[in-house]
Amino acid sequence: MAYDAELAARVRELIGEHAPAREQPMFGGLAFLVANRMAVVASNRGGLMVRIDPAESEQFLKTTGAQPMEMKGRTYRGWLHIDGEHVRTRRALKKWVAVGIDAAIARAAVAR
Repeated sequence: MAYDAELAARVRELIGEHAPAREQPMFGGLAFLVANRMAVVASNRGGLMVRIDPAESEQFLKTTGAQPMEMKGRTYRGWLHIDGEHVRTRRALKKWVAVGIDAAIARAAVAR
């Protein structure tokens, strides 16, 4: 399954409001990198992969639509999968894009 091009366009628009980003095909989806770190990915599973601060994982998992990110039987620390139903509105998508941007910028700062 290919990623949702409409969702990717919506993410592109929102990211452009906050930070310079580049796009790169990854994991069968389209990744949006901020500060050279993946922030969000329009997933080929539908919905969105979102980078988070791992310390905030439990808080985010209580959010409707947030699940641990798993691929090939492995759970990825610092990543959540948000079902497409839970990013239909601009407000909901904007929230998750902001979370991903903040986490990517924080991760880039630590790497320096």
